Amino acid sequence: MRSLTYSELVRGNRDFRNLLAGQFISELGNWFNFIAALGLVRLVSDASPLAAGLFFVARLIPFAIMSPIAGTFVDRFSRRKVMIVTDVARTVIALSFLFVKDANDLWIAYIATILLHTLGAFFDGAKNAAAPNLTGREGLLAGTALLFSTKFLLMAVGSALGGWASAAFGYQVAFIINAASFLISAYTVWLIPEDAVKEKKRDDAPHERSFISDLKEGFVYSVRNHFALTILIMNMIWASGGGSINIVFERLGGIYFAEKEGWNSDIAVAILWTATGLGITLGMMIAHRTSIWLDRTGKYRSFIGWTLIAHGIIFAVGGFVPTLWLFTLLVFVSRAVVGVEYAVQETMFQRSLPDHIRGRISTLDRGAEMTVFGIVAYGSSELMYYITPQTLTIASGILSAFAGVVWFIRESPGAAAPEQA
Repeated sequence: MRSLTYSELVRGNRDFRNLLAGQFISELGNWFNFIAALGLVRLVSDASPLAAGLFFVARLIPFAIMSPIAGTFVDRFSRRKVMIVTDVARTVIALSFLFVKDANDLWIAYIATILLHTLGAFFDGAKNAAAPNLTGREGLLAGTALLFSTKFLLMAVGSALGGWASAAFGYQVAFIINAASFLISAYTVWLIPEDAVKEKKRDDAPHERSFISDLKEGFVYSVRNHFALTILIMNMIWASGGGSINIVFERLGGIYFAEKEGWNSDIAVAILWTATGLGITLGMMIAHRTSIWLDRTGKYRSFIGWTLIAHGIIFAVGGFVPTLWLFTLLVFVSRAVVGVEYAVQETMFQRSLPDHIRGRISTLDRGAEMTVFGIVAYGSSELMYYITPQTLTIASGILSAFAGVVWFIRESPGAAAPEQA
């Protein structure tokens, strides 16, 4: 099957362009918020590792817990309306960070972060479930790569701009930009017709099922479908290492290299997230040509396994380098490798899922990954009292690389290819 190029998809599909534009604006604001909120927590808590750990838990765990519920919700109700309502609600919540003035107000930052990412689970669930309907099968690879690459490109641009804006103008400006971005995103989603984001119900489709039955169906499918379970297990294993990255960047960039080399803490952290975003974006953008090569050679299994192993080893080497710039380079290369792998993997996964259950499975997978991510992030913040950030970096890379080992074990040469929905 021929896959559309990026330009063919964007030029010929107005509805997808609107979804992409909305994500672009809201993700830019999200990363302004992340750098500013993290800096604000660091400032008012006197750089407490525990305060940073709680902030990351507030970002990750609510998303993880709500993802399966959100996935079931967006499979039952209007995906378009879910995206619009959650964007409007997040506009108000984003402004609450303006009330954090000292350590006694940290609870406001934590509650606001929890609410933002709870609603984010619903928005992402609706967006990810709707995207294959907007792109069609021929545009799915390009659409997946564009949605994820722009998401991570905005990690790079938003982190850089957020770090600069926070240092130059203060954190309040970043929070206001974040709130405005949600309103613009809601408008772009509003421009998409309702019938474009979900397949019409089949005559033989089940009706009047309970919410709990639909939720259970998603869990059962994930466990019984071999390929879905492989992706679920593999991503959780990856998160056992990847969950440390927030603390690694905060302590190695914002504390260690900032003190050793005289960096502004916000800018040092922003540089690392910028490298992460640029690396993943590069990987995503070369995924189309990579997929053509993989279609021709049939080497999907070895490609996914070895790229996962390679990216973890490269990241682990970062624990041995003496400067921020060398570490930044290794971060960039590692994320570029995993970026191209993820685009290929996610496209295979989305193509294997039926539309009526896609929201549940994709959010369940994401939720399980984020659960591990959040637990590891908090555990890593506690470990900072006992080990160095460099040791944590090495452990993070090695654990992430084991995801490739799991892939090789689960997807043996004789295993059946995933069914295409």
